[in-house]
Amino acid sequence: MTKPAIKLFVGSRLNTLRQQSGLTQAVLAQKLGISASYLNQIERDQRPLPDRLLEEVCRVFSVNPAYFSDVEEVRLVQALREILADPLFDAARPNFTEMLSAAQKAPALGYAVTQLYSAYRNAQEHAASLADMPTQPVLEPYEAVGDWVQTNHNYFHALDSAAEALYAKLSPKEGWLHPALIQYVQDEHNLKIVTDHALEQRGVRWKLEQKSHTLFLSQDVLAEDSLFCLAQVVGQLEQGAVMDRILHRSGPKGENARALARLYLGNYFAGALLLPYELYRNAALEMQHDIDRLHRRFGVSFEQACHRLSTFQRPGSEGIPFYFMKLDIAGNILKSFSANHFMRSRFGGPCPLWNIFRAFTTPGQVQVQLSRMTDDVVYLNVARTVRHSSMSYFDRPRQVAVVLGCDIRHAGRMIYAAGLDVADQRNAVPIGPGCRACSRDDCRHRSLPVSGRGIDAGSEERGVVPYRAAKS
Repeated sequence: MTKPAIKLFVGSRLNTLRQQSGLTQAVLAQKLGISASYLNQIERDQRPLPDRLLEEVCRVFSVNPAYFSDVEEVRLVQALREILADPLFDAARPNFTEMLSAAQKAPALGYAVTQLYSAYRNAQEHAASLADMPTQPVLEPYEAVGDWVQTNHNYFHALDSAAEALYAKLSPKEGWLHPALIQYVQDEHNLKIVTDHALEQRGVRWKLEQKSHTLFLSQDVLAEDSLFCLAQVVGQLEQGAVMDRILHRSGPKGENARALARLYLGNYFAGALLLPYELYRNAALEMQHDIDRLHRRFGVSFEQACHRLSTFQRPGSEGIPFYFMKLDIAGNILKSFSANHFMRSRFGGPCPLWNIFRAFTTPGQVQVQLSRMTDDVVYLNVARTVRHSSMSYFDRPRQVAVVLGCDIRHAGRMIYAAGLDVADQRNAVPIGPGCRACSRDDCRHRSLPVSGRGIDAGSEERGVVPYRAAKS
């Protein structure tokens, strides 16, 4: 039986793109080869955007087709549910239908609410230093950059293409980029590379002195990290203008946020140079995304191999839509991006049933998990700790782990599905975005009551769940 086509009602997003580009409805309609009245109906959600126009719209505005998917809509609804569960809104809490309508009809307003609430939370957490805070609530720079990366689907075509071109110029054998890149840095930029023991004590990985044409590398940098450092330096020396154009066109607001975004773009280019898009994507398909084989084949770290897989959003050449996250042992989120419907809590800790926490009990071993989120989507999750070597007896290396996950629909392309009975629903662990935002009222692992619900403190019985939600 043929699956019916999904109708795309994307009027608000199309209207936003058109206005940001300074185009009138008449001009855009002419570019698309349709009447202005037809375009007006699409923008007012009276008609869906047909498939035949989707590709043309993406070409005109240089956006990924994923821009018009419901992933961002679902993410916004989840954020609004989490925010509006705060007791602050007990007197007037919108219902789910109203939140969904806001996400569909006024997404900019929804994102403004999330930014305002995030600023409110930051102010609450830093109450002791309120006098030193700006008078206008703002997002923390790292939060603003995270949202910006998510908005761009963690894909920056200009940098990706430049990295592919340079890799082709170097033409190394797979896994042998390191010597080729060292030679390139020495020949093209006249740099000599020196190991500096003092950098380690200052927490610096590399330092570039252009006057002396010297690149200093810290002694404690591992081989794969040394390669990444070299790629970062090349990006800084050669791709500055490209990064400036990206930031000028769509970068986050605020000096600190833009500075962090530029650092992120430098890291993005480095990752793209180590693992060029088409070459790595084809290898991943060939090896069924076996991350251990991939990171050894290309001479990169396990984390780098995972993170790169999450950036495969090139129009017409997309990979599996993964989510990627990096956490420390205390549950602090260090990196986060999702190309699918997987949602994490924005204002609380992650779910303790998630396999990334089990990874800390088996360092260096891959943990595979089937998990079912609160929206009933089942994910295949792959988690593992990533090493940070100790340089001395008194060193305290950071303990971190990464997790890469995809919808179970893509399990056939993942080596990690081997031996799993994906059809048996009992194998899927029920997890959530985090206790603060989770709607499961029967979970034995709760650390907080169900948000937005009263607590049943009846004295006639006691349950195994510490916080029982009152019946609504």
